[in-house]
Amino acid sequence: MTEEQRALAESVSGFTARHVSSESTRAEFEDLAAGMWPAIWPHLVEQGILALHLPARYGGDDAGLVELAVVLEETGRRLMPGPLLPTLLTSLVVSRHGRAELCAKVLPRFAAGSTGACATTAEGLAAVRGRDGWEVTGTTAPVLGALSAEHVVLGAQAPEGTVWFLLEPDDRDAVKVTRESGVDPTRDIGCVTAEGLLVPSDRVLSIDSTELRSLAAALFSAEATGIARWCQETGLEYVKVREQFGRAVGSFQAIKHKCARMFVQSRLMSAAAWDAASALGRDREQFALAAASAAVTCLGGIAELGLETVTLFGGIGYTWEHDAHLYWRRGMSLAALLGPVHGWEECAGRLARVTERTRTIDLSHEEPGLRARVAEALRAVAAAPADERRRMLAEARLVSPHYPEPYGMAADPAAQVVISQEYERAGLAQPSTVVGEWALPTIIEHGTESQRERFVMPTLRGEIVWCQLFSEPAAGSDLASLRSRAERRDGGWLLNGQKVWTSSAHEADWGICLARTDPDAPKHKGLSYFLVDMRSPGLRVRPLREANGGYMFNEVFFDDVFVPGDCLVGRPGEGWRLARTTLGNERVSIGSGMSGVRERPARTAETLGADGPEVVRDIGALTARINAFEALGQRVFLKRLSGLRPGAESSVLKVASSWNAAEVRRVELGWAGARASVLTGQDDDTAQAFLSVPSLLIGGGTSEIQLNVIAEQVLGLPREQVR
Repeated sequence: MTEEQRALAESVSGFTARHVSSESTRAEFEDLAAGMWPAIWPHLVEQGILALHLPARYGGDDAGLVELAVVLEETGRRLMPGPLLPTLLTSLVVSRHGRAELCAKVLPRFAAGSTGACATTAEGLAAVRGRDGWEVTGTTAPVLGALSAEHVVLGAQAPEGTVWFLLEPDDRDAVKVTRESGVDPTRDIGCVTAEGLLVPSDRVLSIDSTELRSLAAALFSAEATGIARWCQETGLEYVKVREQFGRAVGSFQAIKHKCARMFVQSRLMSAAAWDAASALGRDREQFALAAASAAVTCLGGIAELGLETVTLFGGIGYTWEHDAHLYWRRGMSLAALLGPVHGWEECAGRLARVTERTRTIDLSHEEPGLRARVAEALRAVAAAPADERRRMLAEARLVSPHYPEPYGMAADPAAQVVISQEYERAGLAQPSTVVGEWALPTIIEHGTESQRERFVMPTLRGEIVWCQLFSEPAAGSDLASLRSRAERRDGGWLLNGQKVWTSSAHEADWGICLARTDPDAPKHKGLSYFLVDMRSPGLRVRPLREANGGYMFNEVFFDDVFVPGDCLVGRPGEGWRLARTTLGNERVSIGSGMSGVRERPARTAETLGADGPEVVRDIGALTARINAFEALGQRVFLKRLSGLRPGAESSVLKVASSWNAAEVRRVELGWAGARASVLTGQDDDTAQAFLSVPSLLIGGGTSEIQLNVIAEQVLGLPREQVR
């Protein structure tokens, strides 16, 4: 997310490409399982990767958890063998929660290449207090890297609570480490047995199980993200070249959708892992919630994503010689070591009941004086009569401040955040022009000066309400197939045809309309873009009653509707190009949650009186999905803030938004129980909410079409051949 982090990622990627290969890793399988250090270990020390996060006074670079996550994502993507993950986790835990004397003694060893292992559960060990510490007995659950580790963090259950402590190299003779046959053949795993092990007080760490498991979840999730990237990218490349039935299998819609879903899932995993790493150092409960959400999203999804990859390759992917199963195994191991997933769902659900994930944005470089100017303007608006406020906001260029002058302030993303914050401080709702948010950018960019003067400021003042006349009965997702036609007449055009699914057409003053002006041209080339007065003679609006009983959508019929020539935007035949400006604004608006509505399942469950372990797990699962989506949205915003292109994340947001909306409403319907059989008309009417889901899945392009867009325009898969 920063130049430094991108440089780090590129450096680690190049380093692993030079030193890690499938052949070299496979050659070390037996040595790795036995606890021998991999051949790459001295190079990791030389590169300073093991010391990246350690304090400078101990030979480190003072980097944060985000930088560690970057390293683990890149090394996971190359399936780096050996105990890097457990070593980084161990040294991180000691550096943050060890006594000063212990850190001074141990951390320089980690910087110099010492290895570590860290249990993720206290299961199996019991501790009783002794004269100068604790006496520990029992056998641990499997610990990643236990055989190769010189330093081991373990937890033991005591009457006073769980005790976490560090074993040093001299303690290895006092415990027995049993080698286990790990699912992941690229690193060792074992169980540690202690019989009356004496642990002095200065080895005890000031950490509880929640904090330790949160740190582990953040790092495990980061590595899982790297595995997911390899799975998604490698599977994609394969279906581009693998042919069946005379064509690349990636041209089949089922395969395209599978690849697109894997892409969406991998991007959400990356966002969730980044969110967890970014939350460290903030409120304790915030970090725990972000980490638990990342565990649900990343560790809950990585084994399934690995399986999807194996099957994407077909029979060859299931052979031992292919690398797909090695990544699948790594993902399975990560999920098992920190599992079960329903435990993380329960953890996230409990936390979501007492806290909400909040994110801050660094605005230290905001424009000088902007905040004061906006605050002053909004104070004047707040003091004015209600019927004067919208006009004043428009004149102050604060309705759509991102628009260019004179309509807006040409506010960049940072300025938009400042303005939103000042709206909130002033107690004012930031207005929206609704469909005007999509229409006005097209008019501003492609319209004439007369059109801009006629429509932009009146819309911003709230004097004009817009609707969008695009979809037709035979042209929904395939918009370029529309049949409504516009024929030249003296002074303008005659429109004939039918539009459908037009939101708020019965309330609109004007509509933006696509119509075919050249029936002989290719379907994308023969369209033109018109501004239509919704009170024109020959125009008829018929409301469509929806399954939920409402009337948001309409059919619109054109019977020789005259549109003056000065209401054509651009030139004839440019409609498709202009519509892309409109549709692009629409999809960003819907996908990024610009409406300001934030789903909070914990609040809904409380409102419905839903309780019990299953409800808590539901809350956790939904919260994790929502957190991943919101984190991805913030990543898009932060990239814009730093002047970067958001990239493919913007395409992912619409799909993820639809998925989340449907799942949230489905679960809420279950919480309501028998009450969901009654339509109450109240805010907690879960049946009504579920009946309204189709509009979220269809609006702005169906999820299936969006998956096609991702597959073809983002992932580069071929269009399906039509015979």
